[in-house]
Amino acid sequence: MPIVSLAGVTKSYPAAGRAAEPVTAVEDVTLDIEQGDVFGIIGYSGAGKSTLVRLINALEPASGGSIHVDGTDITALGERELRRVRSGIGMIFQQFNLFSSKTVAANVAYPLKLAGWSRADIAARVAELLAFVGLSERARAYPDQLSGGQKQRVGIARALATRPRILLADEATSALDPQTTHEVLDLLGRVNREQGVTIVIITHEMDVIQTIATKVAVMEKGRVIEQGDVFEVFSRPRHPASQRFVGTVIKGVPSPAEAAALRERHAGRLVTFSFRDGDSSQSQVLLDLAQAGLEFELVYGGINDIRGRAFGHLTLAIRGADAAIDAALASIGRHATATEIEGAR
Repeated sequence: MPIVSLAGVTKSYPAAGRAAEPVTAVEDVTLDIEQGDVFGIIGYSGAGKSTLVRLINALEPASGGSIHVDGTDITALGERELRRVRSGIGMIFQQFNLFSSKTVAANVAYPLKLAGWSRADIAARVAELLAFVGLSERARAYPDQLSGGQKQRVGIARALATRPRILLADEATSALDPQTTHEVLDLLGRVNREQGVTIVIITHEMDVIQTIATKVAVMEKGRVIEQGDVFEVFSRPRHPASQRFVGTVIKGVPSPAEAAALRERHAGRLVTFSFRDGDSSQSQVLLDLAQAGLEFELVYGGINDIRGRAFGHLTLAIRGADAAIDAALASIGRHATATEIEGAR
């Protein structure tokens, strides 16, 4: 059974004015998150990602559909029962949401005090968590004495305090620089691997998804428009929104305008070779062209890697006799995808 399961979930807000229409933030969303997943939910601003998170941890009631968390239909629960469900869900935020007047140790201890833990158990758990996130020596520091990355590490430690089975991360790296983002994602990977916590990451950053996620759902205008294994979704994106996200980290096939500009700058025939894990390697294609006696140069594109599996597109300007190019492309086409850009001669 999935640890989180949404079926036909909708969330609408009442109209703000007399003539206004109700606002639907999430519409007919169905998805399953399995135990142990690092599940990414990606979408541009206003796609409904953060609302979906608030539905999962029952901070917002759904307008329709069902939401099962760890086997319990939370749409049918009262507030007392919802508090119990929330105790099994940790949450980290973009702006950290730490108590500025409390020390690092006190911030991590806060949910344990609310849960009624003994003083000795709280002290032991706080020490354990600060060691795990690498902040033991900062236990008595205050948030304004910490870097952004350290603040987020405190946030992660606090979210893990009550040993939740699910961790929700809402744009948790958006306020961090690239190096610190990488460190925080490494830490979340350890949380998943070493503590068995299922993680749901809400983000608009493709880099975050490709670094840590195992599954992904792409949202647009409140709907999930594509979902599945991260490599499958991003190596062969079907929906234009998914294709735009892939384009933020890797150049694909040149647009007509880009192709026209490439023709102005490069002689020869422009051919785009598409690669996907399991296909012939890029080096083999280049070797085939060289063995055919053809000249070529890389003019557009790139290759990306997700968990050791590669995908991407390379556009080459190939020079030589047309017959030789045609023969080489026919040979390459038997083990790799080659698409010639029309008019590029």
